[in-house]
Amino acid sequence: MTATETPKGSKPPFWRNVHFIRGSLQIVAVAIVVGGILYLGNNLRNELIAKNLPTGFDFLSQPTGVTVADSDFNPASPVWKALLTGIKNTFLLVIVGIPFLTILGTLIGVARLSTNWLVAKIATVYVETIRNIPPLLIILFVFNAVILQLPPPRDPATPLDWFVISNLKLVGPSIATSSGAGVLLVIALIGLVAAVVVGIWRTRYSEQTGQHHHRVLWGLAVFAGTVLIGYFVTGRPLSISLPELDGRIITGGFGGLGAYFAMLIALVMYTASHVAEIVRGSILAVPKGQTEAANAIALSGFQRLRYVTLPQAFRIALPPIINQYLNFAKNTSLAIAIGYAEVTLITFQLIGNGYPAPQLILLLMLAYLLFSLTISFLVNILNRRLQLVGN
Repeated sequence: MTATETPKGSKPPFWRNVHFIRGSLQIVAVAIVVGGILYLGNNLRNELIAKNLPTGFDFLSQPTGVTVADSDFNPASPVWKALLTGIKNTFLLVIVGIPFLTILGTLIGVARLSTNWLVAKIATVYVETIRNIPPLLIILFVFNAVILQLPPPRDPATPLDWFVISNLKLVGPSIATSSGAGVLLVIALIGLVAAVVVGIWRTRYSEQTGQHHHRVLWGLAVFAGTVLIGYFVTGRPLSISLPELDGRIITGGFGGLGAYFAMLIALVMYTASHVAEIVRGSILAVPKGQTEAANAIALSGFQRLRYVTLPQAFRIALPPIINQYLNFAKNTSLAIAIGYAEVTLITFQLIGNGYPAPQLILLLMLAYLLFSLTISFLVNILNRRLQLVGN
C-alpha cells in the first residue's frame, strides 16, 4: 500500500469528497463574482466623486426638463415619472406586438408548408427576405417609406369621417364611458365566468354523449348575452367616440403617433419571420403517423391542422418562441432611431440634460430585465400547461 492509498474500510478525508469539492468551487466562483462587482463599483464611485457627479439616486426626485410627445407629461415632473412614462410606452409596444407577431408568424409558418406552390413561395420569400435584414433598417424603411408618406398634419386624411390619418398621428374610433361603466365591467366579468362554466359543461356533455361540444360558440353566446343585458340595464354606459379635427388638434377617438405604428409594424414583421421558421420546423417535427391517422378518419385539412398538428407543434415551438418574444421586447430600444419616446430615448434625453449616466443606464437595464423576466414567467406558465406528463 502506497502513501497516497486509503486503507481498506477507512473513510476518505473530507477534502476529497466530491460534494465538498463542488461546494467549494461554487463558493469560490461566487466570491470572485461578488469581489469583481465590488471592485468595479468602488472604482465607479471614486470616479464619480472625482468628477463631482452624484453617486446616489436622489436625482430621481428632481425636475425632468424633457417633454414626451403625445403625452400630457409635465417637464417639471420628477425624473422617475419620466422613466415610468417611457416604460409605459415600451409596454404598449410589447403588449400589442406579441399577439400580432404570434398570429402572423403562425400563418406564415403554415403557409410555407402549403401544397399551393404560389402561397408557399410567397411565404418563403417573405421569411428569407425579412429575417436577413437588420431590424433597424426595417424600422427606418417603414417609418420613411410608409408613415412619412402619409398626409401632413395640416391636411390629414379623414376616411369615412371615422379616422384622422397623418404622418404625425393616426386616430380612429374608440369607446367612451359614462356612469355605470364600472357596474358593466363587473357584469362582464360575471359573464366571462359563466362562459367558462358553460364551456366546461359542454366539454363533459361531449365526452358523455359523443356529440360535438361547440363550447366556444356556447361560451361566446353566454358572454355576449350577459354583456348585452348588462349594457341596457346599466343605462348604456358605453358609446362610440369618433375623432374630431379642429385645425391640428384632434379630440376624441383613440390612436397614437406615427412613430409608434412604424415601430409596431416593423418589429412585428421582423420577429414574425423568425417565429414562422420555428412554427414550420415544429410542424415538421410532429410524427407523420399523426397526420396519417387524421387522414384515416377523414379529417379535412383545416381540421387536421386545428386538432392534430398545431396542438402538438406548439408544444415543440413554444420554448424557442419565448426567445423571440424577448428579442421583440429588447428590440423596442431601437425606437430611439425614429424618435418614439420609449424608455431608452427618455433615458438618453435625461443623460443629455446632465443627469448621471451610470445610474440611469443601470435603471434602463433593470427595466428591460423586468420586461424579460415577466414575459418568461408568463409564457413558461403556458409552456408547463402544454407539456405532456408521463405516467
